[in-house]
Amino acid sequence: MGEVLVTFKILPADENTDLDMISDSIKTELSDICKIVDIKESEIGYGLKAVNLKIIIPDEEGKIGSVEEKLQAINGVGQVDTEEVTLT
Repeated sequence: MGEVLVTFKILPADENTDLDMISDSIKTELSDICKIVDIKESEIGYGLKAVNLKIIIPDEEGKIGSVEEKLQAINGVGQVDTEEVTLT
């Protein structure tokens, strides 16, 4: 079975949310189900920032959804968008 590279944009619940705390929580929550390729902050505009996350997971039905659910459950996360999915 193959693997897929998935890119997520994670928006904080509000502009005062600590993105470093979100990044640390992502590393903790996802370490057992996928490989984190890249995690960084990006400017979205007007002083707002998001966390961009790239992971590699097995190409299995429901895996992306389970990752999205784990990300959404992290304290301080307002929205999770899957931006790109590609085979590796």
